[in-house]
Amino acid sequence: MATLLGLGLPQNKQYDIGRDVPDVAHAAEEMGYDSLWVYERALFPEPAAQGLYGIEGMPWPDSYRGVAHPLVTLALAVSATRRVRLGTGVLVAPLHGPFQLAKAFASLDAASGGRIVAGLGTGWSLDEYAAAGVRPFEERGRVMDEIIDVCRAVWGPDPVSYEGGLTKISPAVVAPKPARPIPILLAATNRTAQQRLVEKADGWLPVGLGAGRLAAQWRTLQDLAAEKGRVEPLQTVMRANAVYTARAYDGPDRGPFQGNVDQIVEDLAAHAEVGFDEILVDLQGSARDAQELKDLAANVYTTARAAGI
Repeated sequence: MATLLGLGLPQNKQYDIGRDVPDVAHAAEEMGYDSLWVYERALFPEPAAQGLYGIEGMPWPDSYRGVAHPLVTLALAVSATRRVRLGTGVLVAPLHGPFQLAKAFASLDAASGGRIVAGLGTGWSLDEYAAAGVRPFEERGRVMDEIIDVCRAVWGPDPVSYEGGLTKISPAVVAPKPARPIPILLAATNRTAQQRLVEKADGWLPVGLGAGRLAAQWRTLQDLAAEKGRVEPLQTVMRANAVYTARAYDGPDRGPFQGNVDQIVEDLAAHAEVGFDEILVDLQGSARDAQELKDLAANVYTTARAAGI
């Protein structure tokens, strides 16, 4: 069975969000993509006291200047599409109040007829946590646990009631409800997060940083699921952050999904062999505008399917 293919929607600063998101979403669905995805970057600190991913001295990419809100972007894509699933890959959940986030996801799913996927992560930016003001960065794991629990409660039958550290819902009707149970996927980059995934979530949404490395992480996660007695299979969507170049990249330090279309597809094939259900390809940082993004997305899709992916 072919691996499902998703495409990242245009959120970065070079795009006209109101015009380009519906345009690219509709075009990608017509091309044959199975899903469309957004990510979250709430702000761009200047100067940045903290390095990218919390790594000292690593600069933030310029593409992070002015990223559109993930749920607003998905809302723009809902009415422009009919078939594709629409996911967050990932949304930094602890930057959001649990109840309002759960309600927003439910409303999007109802509007889309049951096509939303909630891909969540805890993030790494201290500046984003300070700006959001929900809870301190050090409490991100606890907040994530509550967000998942609140989502399950809000998406479930009425009357909804819940009492946690951040959220208290007295018995109430909370509508609209999702059209079907919304899958929750977690990025889960450490042991604690992996345990949360196995115990509370529906699947895994890692970033593609090398097929061998991800295969080892996938085996570890499957072993943990078996150890915990999980019966339900873990859904998997891998995020590929592509860096496109018109000519083949021939340097010794070529990273995963860096290079021309053939090289990107070669890496897609290697990662598909790990056994992921789906791969989401984000090409928006490599395009100057929506037309270039659509052309590149069509080329990658056609080449990938011709290669048997």
